[in-house]
Amino acid sequence: MFSHALRGQKRVVAVAVAAAAVLALAIWVAVLIFPRAPPHTVVMFTGPEGSTYAELGIRYREILARAGVELKLVPTAGAVENLHRLADPAAGPSVAFVQGGIVDKGADPRPALVSLGTLQFEPLWFFHAGSRDPYTLDALRGERIAIGAEGSGTRALALRLLAVNRIDAGFAKFVALSPNDSAEQLLRGELGAAFVSASWSSPVVQRLLTSGRAALVNYPRADAYVALFPFLTRLTLPEGVADMATDVPPHDISLFAPKVSLVVRSDLHDAIQYLLLQAAAEIHSGPDVFQAAGRFPAPEADDFPLSPNARQYYKSGPPWLQRYLPFWLAVVAGQAAVLLIPLAGILYPLLRGMPGLYAWSVRRRIYRLYGELKFAEGEINAGANDDDIARLQPRLLELEQRVNRLHVPVMHAHMLYTLKMHIALVRSELSSRSAGSAAGRAGSAGPRPPEQPAPPGQAQAPAAPGPVSG
Repeated sequence: MFSHALRGQKRVVAVAVAAAAVLALAIWVAVLIFPRAPPHTVVMFTGPEGSTYAELGIRYREILARAGVELKLVPTAGAVENLHRLADPAAGPSVAFVQGGIVDKGADPRPALVSLGTLQFEPLWFFHAGSRDPYTLDALRGERIAIGAEGSGTRALALRLLAVNRIDAGFAKFVALSPNDSAEQLLRGELGAAFVSASWSSPVVQRLLTSGRAALVNYPRADAYVALFPFLTRLTLPEGVADMATDVPPHDISLFAPKVSLVVRSDLHDAIQYLLLQAAAEIHSGPDVFQAAGRFPAPEADDFPLSPNARQYYKSGPPWLQRYLPFWLAVVAGQAAVLLIPLAGILYPLLRGMPGLYAWSVRRRIYRLYGELKFAEGEINAGANDDDIARLQPRLLELEQRVNRLHVPVMHAHMLYTLKMHIALVRSELSSRSAGSAAGRAGSAGPRPPEQPAPPGQAQAPAAPGPVSG
């Protein structure tokens, strides 16, 4: 009985090992199909020191650090350089701030880049030296005008606006300066005017607005610029919003602004994209002079297609796991779900069918023995002679011994006992045939009395002849 239980345990262990092997194989295949994990380091291309992009990069870095992701900030000249660096295949996992309107629609559409949405307005501020607006642009003829550094979005937009006004390098001297350098030289009187692309909260903008030595130019034809360049939005800077005490600005100022987009490589891991979107919502969703609370981030695709992850985020928020679990735990759980769902589809029918497969194998062994018994019974019914009977008897005995050595689960024990009963019936039939054959041979010979030996010295008397029928 102990040996039977031991063999049953071995069989269960064998089935478990087989199931574990199948599971390991399925996991290996799934890992090959889903090999990517989120990077621990992501590069962000920002802008020159002191710019809006540089300040935003610091805030993004702090938020991603809470999730255990290092955001490496790389200073650049601005949005144009950001775009070129981001499009470089060697950039790796990267993200950048890109100003709207700098992509040439007739050029390469850059399919490797996608947008996570727009973040904020970035007005093009036009300051000139002095305390009042110039009545005409002709007042700047021959002056040094800062139009932004090479590779900046400020320079790209300023040159387009100057071109529609037919102002070129023959009208004034254009100089390439960063926002900080532009403000310094303008306040020292070394520049006649300066273009600055920055948000309302930019330290450079606040400094120039309240300095008293620079005036903000009003764009009376702002609607015309917006009509010519649809990526621009008309804005109004209210009177006195910079300094109510001194009434700065002294009247409403018409401005226009492109929007800033958060652009990533399309192969950036989905989890990192969702993390950046959550950071964007934390940083940009508040109210501003030019926007109401909740206006940004927005699912707008100015120059780049919206990422599928961003589209899903704006529709239903972050993934369920990232709402309730720490970032890396959510990533692991999400990857496990991605792996286990197809595995469950493979293993569920497999595991569900294993008991039936095992039961079929048990029945098959029993049916094979039944087949041998059937052949033996057929030979008996066909009229077995003495030689056949002598050959079938040890064969049935050996078959019975094999049945006794066969171990099956309790649920199939009735089949085994039935087989034993049928073997006994066939053996009984064979024994009956053997006894009948022996009796037949004895009856054909007849009974013979034993002969009496003659006494010593006397001859055997001949038998008297029997009566002869006449």
